[in-house]
Amino acid sequence: MLFNKKWFVYLSIIPMLSFAQKDTVTTVNKGFKSLFVNNSFDSTKPYNTQLNPRAISFVQEYIRKQGKELDKMKGWGKSYFNLYDGILKQYGIPVEMKYLSVIESHLQSNLVSWAGAVGPWQLMDYEAKRFGLKVGGAGDERMDYIKSTHVACKLMKELYSEFGDWLLVVAAYNGGAGRVRNAIKKNKSKEFWDLQYSLMEETRNHVKKFIATHYVFEGSGGVTTLTASESKKNGSNDKVSINDTILQNTVIIELSGRYKANVVCKYLSIDAANFNQLNPNFERDLAAGKRYPMHIKADLKTLFTEHKNKILEESYRLLIEGK
Repeated sequence: MLFNKKWFVYLSIIPMLSFAQKDTVTTVNKGFKSLFVNNSFDSTKPYNTQLNPRAISFVQEYIRKQGKELDKMKGWGKSYFNLYDGILKQYGIPVEMKYLSVIESHLQSNLVSWAGAVGPWQLMDYEAKRFGLKVGGAGDERMDYIKSTHVACKLMKELYSEFGDWLLVVAAYNGGAGRVRNAIKKNKSKEFWDLQYSLMEETRNHVKKFIATHYVFEGSGGVTTLTASESKKNGSNDKVSINDTILQNTVIIELSGRYKANVVCKYLSIDAANFNQLNPNFERDLAAGKRYPMHIKADLKTLFTEHKNKILEESYRLLIEGK
């Protein structure tokens, strides 16, 4: 990645950063005890001054390398994060754990690792099968955002019930629960920073990537960092939520180009209000040159594919005509 002047400036002022908060209530999330100094976050103080000091150098380096891409993801990844938030909350899991999917796959559904892990949550076949997913071939359900997220939540909840710290959950998700158990036993500690060097380098860096991603996305607020009154008001770090029952019957088609919502609705014979609920900021994000993960009912996928070019052509014609 080319050096980005914006992120050089950002890095140079990290020691002086101060993020505004809406009130003075202190929040404590013990599930992220290894993330902050004194196992807590105080909303009246700057985020960076409370970040565990052993994470700072890695966070700075990771932002230098990946900050530009993560900053872009705040826009194009919003629909994925909305989807994740709704499912994570069903399992009582902090919505920030969605960033595990960022470091696992960069939110890519078709990613296959050298070890055979597949999908946005990089699920191994034996874990997917354990929770009833179909694996292999074009119908591999590990590539399905909704189904794979439910399985990932079940895995994370199992791991948290054993280790009691979400950073250790990230470590176990990557390197296996057995390795984390051995590291805890060897170091007689459940503090990630105490046992990190008993883990594989890939695993400890995986945890630090999660911390850095958390910093980029949550430095100015989030469920872990929101004050109590804000958490009660918003319910999550994103005000838009979509009912998971509705999403269960949808598929995601990634689009780029100036599609117009009303043209899509016309060709698919669907209600504009329902389409907009499933696809907030559809035209705005596409107009900004971003790829958009469009949600439509699964049984409409073939129809959309057949008329995709016509839909795009008519959309451009209306744009040219100013309609």
